[in-house]
Amino acid sequence: MEFLVLVLSLFLSLVSCASSDPTTEPLRLCMKTQLSYYSEVSQIIHTSNSSSYSSILKSSQQNPRWLNSTSKPLLILTPFNESEIHAAVLCSKKRGIQIRVRSGGHDYEGLSYLCKTPFIIIDMINFKSIDINLADETAWVQSGATLGELYYSIGKKSDVHGFPAGICPTVGVGGHFSGGGFGTLIRKYGLAADHVIDAILIDANGKIMNRKTMGEDLFWAIRGGGGASFGIIVSWKIKLVQVPKIVTGFTVSKLISQGGSSLVNRWQYIAHNFHEDLFMRVILQNVGSGSQKQVQADFNSLFLGGIETLMPLMKQSFPELGLEAKDCIEMSWVQSSQYFAGYKKDQPLEVLLSKEVLYKSNFKAKSDYVVNPIPEIVLQGIWERFMQEQLVFMILDPYGGKMAEISEFEIPFPHRKGNLYNIQYLVKWDVNEVSEANKHMYWLDMLYRFMKPYVSNSPRGAYINYKDLELGTNNRGTNTSYMEASSWGRKYFKNNFKRLAEVKSKVDPHNFFRNQQSIPPLRVLSGLGRV
Repeated sequence: MEFLVLVLSLFLSLVSCASSDPTTEPLRLCMKTQLSYYSEVSQIIHTSNSSSYSSILKSSQQNPRWLNSTSKPLLILTPFNESEIHAAVLCSKKRGIQIRVRSGGHDYEGLSYLCKTPFIIIDMINFKSIDINLADETAWVQSGATLGELYYSIGKKSDVHGFPAGICPTVGVGGHFSGGGFGTLIRKYGLAADHVIDAILIDANGKIMNRKTMGEDLFWAIRGGGGASFGIIVSWKIKLVQVPKIVTGFTVSKLISQGGSSLVNRWQYIAHNFHEDLFMRVILQNVGSGSQKQVQADFNSLFLGGIETLMPLMKQSFPELGLEAKDCIEMSWVQSSQYFAGYKKDQPLEVLLSKEVLYKSNFKAKSDYVVNPIPEIVLQGIWERFMQEQLVFMILDPYGGKMAEISEFEIPFPHRKGNLYNIQYLVKWDVNEVSEANKHMYWLDMLYRFMKPYVSNSPRGAYINYKDLELGTNNRGTNTSYMEASSWGRKYFKNNFKRLAEVKSKVDPHNFFRNQQSIPPLRVLSGLGRV
């Protein structure tokens, strides 16, 4: 039978070579041969000649900045089962073709759908099942599901359970969990990755493994170390967390010129020490335009409890903010996920199922960690730089609480005790042209350089889910060295970077799963430990 399949494959390649892409066709035929007993191949393989190719390619490119890229996949695979991914890995590896895996399409640098060498995209859009088991407070979630779909599924099953993941509902769980993942429950429960208890992964040899068969080293690596370096994670088993039936949200906005600056300064000293049930981030942004433009600070908060409990806590912890009961909204936890995503709490829960980003625009982002409060005179320098741009944001997320209790070595994500807060810098623009992008990115680089003396150092920390290729890239393909990759790797992972490279050398020594910021294998030369 195998001989007949091989003959058929060769025959098909001969009769179709005149009209087919010489690179794509052998790959497609290899996959068709592998999948002939499993799938309707035409439904899952989309070549550039397919009517569905363009729409699928653009469907979840969440940063329009990359829409004009000339980097296009040879084909897009939209699998329904693990055997189809297994076939894609084997055929791509055989042909020397790279794989990009796309869950929600939110990779900040587009690395889930861009590549400098021939590649295919495995789009996990059909891997979106969510199976919740309230009896043991767990759930199996496939990597193509979004955070919004996860929250919706939890909310439909229970009003006293939640999950500590991100704020944007269109983010895919695949990339989010593998990079750490945090949101409004970070101070109470830590990261999403802290609550992953099993996973299904397909490695560079096409082997399908769970936690037991992959071993604890690899299981450690995929929870915060960036799963794309180690294989294709198709599903995750997570432990749900308990939340009260009623939570409270509020947003208090203050202009910097009207006391907002002193409030931001005060927040730096106290937010990490708030009760762990209180999460209060600060969103800094410009409001108005022209001569009316000003910088505003939004104190955006979730409290795990009702208004009656929150008010005395705020009067004790942050009376300067002047919070009043009328500023607060009581809701369920799942409604709070709508509230933080920009929806109204009274909108139907189904808004969480939308794949459309509410505020999509071209953007560039960077990140930092703050270990000592930034001097107030430096804050003034930030406001002055904000006035030079229009669509610019700094999002300050407080740490402390549970984050200070978990070891920096527990999972690859190392930014734990000692960090007051994380900064995400964002600049956005409307016109998708290179000259326009360069102008705004130059401004962001200027702000980032200005902040250097006032944030973490040795290394200057960064968050892997806020991907930033300006930190450094791998430029030598399969031969990227550990030392070369350390330029960016230690910023994301600190002292965990070496262990990640050691795991990589065991599970993917030939560096099949790679991109511009993937973990390289740790290669020991001549027994001297050099890399």
